[in-house]
Amino acid sequence: MSLRRSLTVFLIITYGLAWLLALPLWLGNGLEEPSARLILVITMFVPTVAALVVVFFIERPKHKARALGLVPLKPVKPLVLSLVGALFIPVIICVGGLWLGSLFGVFPADFITFSGFQQLTEMQLAQVGVSELPMPIGALVALQFVNFIIAVLFINLIPALGEEIGWRGWLLPKLMRFGPWPAIVISGVIWGLWHAPAVLLGYNYPGTPGWLALVAMVVMSTIVGGIFGWLRLRGGSVWPAALAHSSLNAAATLVFVFIAENGTYNPLHANVTGWSGWIIPGIALIAIVAAGKFAPRADAASLEDQTAGDPTPAQGDAQ
Repeated sequence: MSLRRSLTVFLIITYGLAWLLALPLWLGNGLEEPSARLILVITMFVPTVAALVVVFFIERPKHKARALGLVPLKPVKPLVLSLVGALFIPVIICVGGLWLGSLFGVFPADFITFSGFQQLTEMQLAQVGVSELPMPIGALVALQFVNFIIAVLFINLIPALGEEIGWRGWLLPKLMRFGPWPAIVISGVIWGLWHAPAVLLGYNYPGTPGWLALVAMVVMSTIVGGIFGWLRLRGGSVWPAALAHSSLNAAATLVFVFIAENGTYNPLHANVTGWSGWIIPGIALIAIVAAGKFAPRADAASLEDQTAGDPTPAQGDAQ
């Protein structure tokens, strides 16, 4: 089965359903619609739907779970190492990006007294009639990292998997035949542009011109998606990429822990959404590719073999 046909069907479904689901937001009050959050979460499962359609009805490979990146789950050691990296690397990316943002003057940071976090917490407590913090600010900050783990494992993971089965489970292996950089760039551009229905409404980049917000989303998706892709390849399955995606979504909110009192920032310049947040993962990705590490493990079968279909004489096409 030709890659062109599979990719065409995949893109039609992913982009078509994404815009269809966003239609109530475009016809209503945008991200202010009460149903906006639910719609955005449901949309995260669209890439999996597209991948399932392609695998089960277009390609029909013998090993469908492998074609979707759900297996193999062994050897255990590289998988576990990839999962550990998937949990903590996004935290390093986000916190490191905030630190660089503070050095460049685009993020007002307070890494010592957490004055902005204290201010936000006091404002929230005041709304329910509480006049003082229930515990020292340091303890509240520590509690945020407990909440981070809960969010990663129990709130964000399933929706993140809904995206990753499509992007890094099915799509990335198909593109690896073109080499590391083409696979990274093509998959990143596809992933970034897929966010257009929400980004053009102000998601992630409120107040930014739509075209510029979309460009920024594509760049971020290419760089961060490359890191997710590396974890997927080294772990041998989609699970490390899904965990990393979940971790990134949770770690991005740490900006509110480290912001200074009365501080504001432009997401185009700071946090993982902004250019200062792309430096660390960008350098890491260049180093990974340069070292020849953006590839399946040496002890694993090639991704081309893993995802190849089993054409019948009636199909007539070679994979």
